[in-house]
Parts: sequence; C-alpha cells; structure tokens
Amino acid sequence: MASLRRIQKLNRLFQKELSKIILKEVDLPQDIFITLTQVKTSSDLSETKVYISVFPEKKAKTILDILKRNIYTLQKSLDRKLRMRRIPKIVFFEDKGAKHQEEVEKILEKIKKNEQD
Repeated sequence: MASLRRIQKLNRLFQKELSKIILKEVDLPQDIFITLTQVKTSSDLSETKVYISVFPEKKAKTILDILKRNIYTLQKSLDRKLRMRRIPKIVFFEDKGAKHQEEVEKILEKIKKNEQD
C-alpha cells in the first residue's frame, strides 16, 4: 500500500504526463477541447481513474471511445516515460462536475433574478 502523499504525487504526475501523451500521440478531432480534470489512483496502485471534461459536451462519448481504443498505447507510453515497476491500469470517465456546476449557477441566477423582481 502506498502512502497518501505518494499517491497524490503520482496523481499529479500521471495527469501531467497523460496530458502530454494524449496531445502528441492520440489522433483527436480538431474542434474538440479536452481537459484531464482529475486523476485518482487506488491505494494499491492497481488502477488509475482519469476524469476528463470535453467541450463541446456532446462529443464526450466519442472522445471516451477514442481514448479507450488507444488505452494500450497510452499505458505503454506512460510506462516508458515514468519507468515505474508497475503502471496502474488506466480507466477514463467523463467528469460531469462542470456540467452540474453550470446547472446550479443557472438556478442561482434565476433565483436572484426573481428576488429582484
């Protein structure tokens, strides 16, 4: 089991390196903006969950499919860059936090507008 401090360092490192690898090695559509919003590695270092935000949001499923098809390449590239004994298995998820935040902000704006009327 890895310490909390080590896992946090690994999460930052994985996020930084995966961002670079995806940018250079994955063939993505030109009109899409992707952000790796969060990386969570399990305490036994067996799995890393990578949360992505995609703009426009309607393309998120397409991007997740592309990343899943390229998972072997991403794993291999990450392994070469980091030279760890064992690279955790990478799993991609859509980060829906930004979408929920936007919805809450819209609701709050409506409430504020109604109070002013």
